[in-house]
Amino acid sequence: MSEVVPSGKAGLPAANVATASGAVAAQTEPDMKGWLLKWTNYLKGYQKRWFVLSKGVLSYYRAEHGAGANAGGRSAGGKLSIRRRRKGPRAENQAEMTHTCRGTISLHGALIHTVDSCTFVISNGGTQTFHIKAANEVERQSWVTALELAKAKAIRAMESDEEEEDTAANTIPSEELNLVVRELTFRLENLKTCYDLITKHGATLQRALSELESGDDLANKTKIVSERATLFRISSNAMINACSDYLQTAQTQGHKWSKMLQHERDQKLHLEEMVEQLARQHSHLEQAAHRHRPNATASASDDEDNEFYDAQEEGGSVASQEDSSFILKIPVAHHRRNSNDATGSSSEGEEGNSETQQVLVVTDNLDNMDMTDRISVNSSQALTPTLSNNNQSTKVARRRRTRVPDKPNYPLNLWSIIKNCIGKDLSKIPIPVNFNEPLSMLQRLTEDFEYSEILDKAAQCKDTCEQLAYVTAFTISSYSTTSNRTGKPFNPLLGETYECDRTDDLGWRCINEQVSHHPPMAAQYCEGRGWRCWQEFTMTSKFRGKYIQIVPLGYAHVEFPATGNKFTWRKVTTTVHNIIVGKLWVDNHGDMEIYGEKSAKGVKCHLKYLPYSYFTRDTQRRVKGVVMDNSNQVKWVINGTWDSKIEIAPVTSTSGSAENPVYKTGNYKTAWSRRLPPTDCDKYYNFTILACQLNEPEPNVAPTDSRLRPDQRLMEDGKWNESNGEKLRLEEKQRARRREREAEAEKAAAEGRPYPPYEPVWFSKQQDEGTDSLVHVFKGTYWDAKTKQDWSKCPDIF
Repeated sequence: MSEVVPSGKAGLPAANVATASGAVAAQTEPDMKGWLLKWTNYLKGYQKRWFVLSKGVLSYYRAEHGAGANAGGRSAGGKLSIRRRRKGPRAENQAEMTHTCRGTISLHGALIHTVDSCTFVISNGGTQTFHIKAANEVERQSWVTALELAKAKAIRAMESDEEEEDTAANTIPSEELNLVVRELTFRLENLKTCYDLITKHGATLQRALSELESGDDLANKTKIVSERATLFRISSNAMINACSDYLQTAQTQGHKWSKMLQHERDQKLHLEEMVEQLARQHSHLEQAAHRHRPNATASASDDEDNEFYDAQEEGGSVASQEDSSFILKIPVAHHRRNSNDATGSSSEGEEGNSETQQVLVVTDNLDNMDMTDRISVNSSQALTPTLSNNNQSTKVARRRRTRVPDKPNYPLNLWSIIKNCIGKDLSKIPIPVNFNEPLSMLQRLTEDFEYSEILDKAAQCKDTCEQLAYVTAFTISSYSTTSNRTGKPFNPLLGETYECDRTDDLGWRCINEQVSHHPPMAAQYCEGRGWRCWQEFTMTSKFRGKYIQIVPLGYAHVEFPATGNKFTWRKVTTTVHNIIVGKLWVDNHGDMEIYGEKSAKGVKCHLKYLPYSYFTRDTQRRVKGVVMDNSNQVKWVINGTWDSKIEIAPVTSTSGSAENPVYKTGNYKTAWSRRLPPTDCDKYYNFTILACQLNEPEPNVAPTDSRLRPDQRLMEDGKWNESNGEKLRLEEKQRARRREREAEAEKAAAEGRPYPPYEPVWFSKQQDEGTDSLVHVFKGTYWDAKTKQDWSKCPDIF
């Protein structure tokens, strides 16, 4: 049902020379095309579509387009039909293909998964996912091989395009430059001609002078010498004139180009000054607006799109009547994660229900709020894990460090680095370690478990909705360190790992691995006291000039084996502001939905992270939400700030209409309260105590562990220049390994054999429970390998 189109001149008769139209036709031929079945939705299931793979893009069309296109490939019955070559484009021209195209997906950065013998999945990490089924295993493998090759070519093409973009800004207009070069070349040729004439006539004049000394026929020889001297003088004058012309032309053009170059430099400096001045003025306006914020009578909608400004001081409580009562808009229909939504939404699925329901939450009794709050805080402090297990009672917890070396003061112009990177993906920007923090992204993900005692408390809950309320507080606590941490973590290398075994004091252990490079993806698995948590983390990021926006992709899960309850969520958007001028600050905003699975199916929580804005009476950095049971009745209320504390309260009564219900709550209790970092933490990257311990050297870890990464270790030791050199070496080593894999894949494809893609060491691709998407699942072999110190499977990445 599919047809591989040969490249180059393979399709032309061997005895003939390719014509211009034939060459054009060969260039426009797709890499592969044919009939496949594509998943559309639960009502229609798999539908027949015509797929075309060309120039790193996979497109598909409805059946009416494929009917014409099928003439060149296999027929619907599977028999191979004769393919007729035409001069010029085929009947289905580009305009028709563009008009009837139902969807496309770029293979650069795409993930290609094989589900079974006939089914495979293509996803770009968040926005598009194609679930495709072939007629048989041979056809599926042909498509997968062609897609992998097209992906490798697309990556190489994008990298070469970026290199061309870096030099394009300094390129002189070619047409004008060619004119100058041609004129100077012409003048130089005149100089060479004059030089040849002077040499020739000079030699003749010298011979004539030599003959004059002999004394015979003096008058005739004098005449000859006079003629030779005249020719020499004429040639010399021509040489002088040619030199003057060349010098004048060179001076004229040189002065012209110098003026143009100086003008461009002045314009560049002027533009930079304008940008900095505008950013400075903007910062002053933000500060002025902060000093004159509207009072509580001003109103603002929860759904307004507001610009974000300088952040207020940390802290803030919600223990007031105004903040304890709020209005929240929640989706009417429960979010159902299906096969298409697991890694993004299908381009052909039905649009989701965007209807919302407005609910009002009020506090029934606020008199005992302070007392309840104090009791809850003390309980939260008591939840800090201790060695209560009899088997561990004699085990002494390891003494760990509480800080890292101070951050050195290396002046660096940020604008000089980022001004040419506006609009690019953050992972594509070559940023020196001066803007990093001495932790990798794998270690930064491990910081999510800094407040793991909340999950310990959740594991003890008998009520599913209360358990979900504590899980919600745990998901919010992972953002607490972002309020003052503006350093960029190191991008992990492919195959890099990080383990964190804190069973002796905190009661959990975690393993992370970088499982993909294009797109960058990390897999994590953590197990604690009565719970286990895992996630696949990838993200999209864009630099927009004044701010960087990071949109996490992939899902996180927590499961409680004692009850069989499982909860799943996706993180919200993070934005870093004041990139050019002013103090960097971070805001987290967006909607988060946490929904139950297995025994907790039907239970869900809807959270809203309010964006920072001066024009609102809400507490800044506020988070509010509700926990609903499987009948969509609100049972618990979530309220607080993501940088300070989260309070939860049970719903005691319900009133109002079904469309606009009013929920009354009991007293709030603190489910999470932030532990403030040391007062001098600004000297060492604003690290918390746990963050200081993440990169502490530890024996017997895997050779791919982030603690052993040389550039990161040099940065922590304050040797930033050496760290930058090591960073470049490691990145080039990783690129060399990728080129080797691409070359092996192309060789395998040329020989007609499948080439296995990269496989992680400690995680494997398995079908996600409840969907047909593939996710990375922990194999469970890491800790045994550590006990045996068997690291034979680990690649050499450092």
